[in-house]
Amino acid sequence: MSGAIRIESHGEHVALIRIDRPAARNALSPKMLCALADAFLAVRADPDVRAVVLTGTGDAAFCSGGDLGLTLPLMTGARAPQDEYDRRLLEDPRTMEVSSLRDFDIVKPTICAINGTCLAGGFELMLGTDIRIAVEHAQFGLPEVQRALLPFAGSMARLPRQVPSALAMQLLLTGRPITAQQALQWGLVTELLPKERLLERALELADQIAGNGPVAVQAVRRAAIQGSGLALRSAFVLEDAAKREVMSTQDAREGPLAFMEKRPTKFTGR
Repeated sequence: MSGAIRIESHGEHVALIRIDRPAARNALSPKMLCALADAFLAVRADPDVRAVVLTGTGDAAFCSGGDLGLTLPLMTGARAPQDEYDRRLLEDPRTMEVSSLRDFDIVKPTICAINGTCLAGGFELMLGTDIRIAVEHAQFGLPEVQRALLPFAGSMARLPRQVPSALAMQLLLTGRPITAQQALQWGLVTELLPKERLLERALELADQIAGNGPVAVQAVRRAAIQGSGLALRSAFVLEDAAKREVMSTQDAREGPLAFMEKRPTKFTGR
């Protein structure tokens, strides 16, 4: 019942991170939040990982947020810390930031495969990923205000940047969920799939990304994220820096050469 965060390898360059606590709708306990932070740090540091897929176990939920019996009482002071994971969560603010991809750059392109309900902290975690696909029966929401709480893991800052302001306010202030079809219309997700196709499609996207030049992929991602919201001239500065970085690499010479020689590319990340 305590749950776990599992990391699996898919091929040479894709990491699959799974939130594994289906009996509790993949709610995140303090121990799981610590493990999730460690998983994100591990894939960022691994030079062989070029893309990440994040998903949950089962068909009911991707992640229903922080455990209302363990994590939230700990953070409000209603429950005293009882073990090393509780203490780490309270004493090390970086753990919460990394586990929610808030103010933390995982560097590797991350695909969120939303296999069911995506609420509260699960929704906030989704907002920190790059590409999101979902099953057709998924629901999305930020119900915190219904419990006199607030979504403090990035949604107040990120959601109004990712959807129109009025739609963001509807989710933030009512606490009411929306359907997968609405999430698709709003642009929160890019594809809806039958449950049996979800992980296959996520890994397919990850493989496509991992097969590209890794320096170019990371530079494009970084420039796009950092340039969002900047004045156009400032965003062009980031674009120029990315160009200088990428065009001087061995991979930038290998890509066109492989095309001309009609052979597979051999990217090394250099």
